[in-house]
Amino acid sequence: MSSIHQFKIKGLREGEIDFSAFAGKKIMIVNTASECGLTPQYEQLQELHEKFHEKLVIIGFPCNDFGGQEPGSEEEIEKFCVFNYGVTFPLTEKVNVVGDDPHPIYKWLRTESQNGVESSEVAWNFQKYLLNEKGEYVKMVGPKVAPVEEEIMGWVNR
Repeated sequence: MSSIHQFKIKGLREGEIDFSAFAGKKIMIVNTASECGLTPQYEQLQELHEKFHEKLVIIGFPCNDFGGQEPGSEEEIEKFCVFNYGVTFPLTEKVNVVGDDPHPIYKWLRTESQNGVESSEVAWNFQKYLLNEKGEYVKMVGPKVAPVEEEIMGWVNR
């Protein structure tokens, strides 16, 4: 099975995010947007980050693919997330997660032949992808499932 640890991406505030640095920790990848009805999930994502940072890495992928709900520049996204939700978990550069040219990480996440588990479509903002400590794909969790619901908390605490 392949691993997400093979990927790197430009960070929103820091230089490069190297997924190999997260070996030994679970990873939650979330496509985010600042003007979405689900945007308040940032608060729970930040709570999880603060509580479980020793064993869980949350990485937000800002994207404007759904309803134009992330129209701002990377600087505006950063300011919004920090000012409104105190976000300190890593955020990537603004990316595409669907369409003709999704970021390679999202191609890997969405394609069974690459992630070894299942194919999925990104339905909306705040869809979550869960990966184990080896960087292996575990499952996809829909956008409306809040970060602190049992489906996710059970996985975090396993």
